Amino acid sequence: MNKVITVYPLLHQHLFVEMADGQCGEFDMTPYLESDFFSALKDDAYFKQVTVFFRGVGWPNGQDIGPDTIEAGLVKSKKSLFVGGLATANHQKQSVP
Repeated sequence: MNKVITVYPLLHQHLFVEMADGQCGEFDMTPYLESDFFSALKDDAYFKQVTVFFRGVGWPNGQDIGPDTIEAGLVKSKKSLFVGGLATANHQKQSVP
């Protein structure tokens, strides 16, 4: 099973995600925000608190998305499109070894 090794919060409830196998890209969280479980993620300050959580990503109050879901919805891109750009200029990087 693949795992998330890096996550950056982006604008409009999107995440930049890097997987252990080298895949990386953007994951759109907006389809999840209408559920009660994920509704707190509509708050930008809270959304920016995303971290790597086990093999996926999560937030302080327990919301999480697993690596299989992320991998299935990942819009793949090159990491160089994000490094030094919007993701690193305005948001904190969270990664694991």
